Amino acid sequence: MVAAETRPSSGRAGAVVDAFLRWREASIIVVAVILVGYFQTTNGNFLSGANLETLAQFVAAPAIIACGEIMLLICGEIDLSAGQVFALAPFIMHFGTNAGIPIVISILLSLVGCALIGAASGLVTVKLRVPSFVTTLGTMYLINGFTLTISHGTPVETTGASELFSLAMGGSGYSEIGWALAIVLTMHFVLRQTRWGLHTIAVGGNLTGSGEAGIDVTGIKIAAFILTSVLSGFTGILEAFRITSTDPLAGGSTMMFLAVASGVIGGTSLAGGSGTIIGGLIGAMVLGVLRDGFTLNGINAFTFDMIIGGAILVAMVSNIHMQRLRRTGQRR
Repeated sequence: MVAAETRPSSGRAGAVVDAFLRWREASIIVVAVILVGYFQTTNGNFLSGANLETLAQFVAAPAIIACGEIMLLICGEIDLSAGQVFALAPFIMHFGTNAGIPIVISILLSLVGCALIGAASGLVTVKLRVPSFVTTLGTMYLINGFTLTISHGTPVETTGASELFSLAMGGSGYSEIGWALAIVLTMHFVLRQTRWGLHTIAVGGNLTGSGEAGIDVTGIKIAAFILTSVLSGFTGILEAFRITSTDPLAGGSTMMFLAVASGVIGGTSLAGGSGTIIGGLIGAMVLGVLRDGFTLNGINAFTFDMIIGGAILVAMVSNIHMQRLRRTGQRR
């Protein structure tokens, strides 16, 4: 009698577990919860109001750029120049405001410049059939040199905006994470519910078949490059308002690798054809928690790079294992 009563409960529990395993972000959510619990246990200030604001700032920038990188990774491409576009965009805005151009127009001009960079990378990759790794590696060094040249290697203050505008554009403690959440939700909808998103997945999953089916493969890939550059530049502008200054050495390869790592850790396949924007946000949270937790506990900052490498390897293994479990669940 007792055994008969427990079967429905066990069945419900099994159904819940199966549903959780089918969720692409399942494994990384578990990791995030464990990390938060660990750092709160080792340092009671981890979940304090002041530290949550710091944590939000660690998460926001990689999460925004990851939205673009994930779309590229799904296409089977990558953009290594995102971190340098991140550094360049605020300087374009700075020179615009110094020339007397209103701050909003200066920002728009900066983003247009970023879009042109993305378009150029996409055209070289798609039209000339140069691997995106090589294309954007060259672009990365080109933009870095250009930024250092126009800035003379010197940081500049962020000026030309009202206090309210500055607060909305990253100056407030949580405004940047607000932008990140809005962009993540928008891109999640685009990826899952629009033709562009579905075509992006199709291009990454079967390039030849997509072309034969009439999908504009060239347009899809170039659009993903443009999106990544624009989001990278916009993130750099947000950071410039948050810090109130712009450094030509800001971002760089570190910011780019954080964005790519966020996507990969969150469940996006490096082989293309599969990815999740929400997973990218959770991946950025995991990296932010690690970085912030290490700082609070006084662990050497150099260790963080080791952890990123290890986290990527663990995430790839976990994702492969979770995919097998999901397929097993579907067969049943």
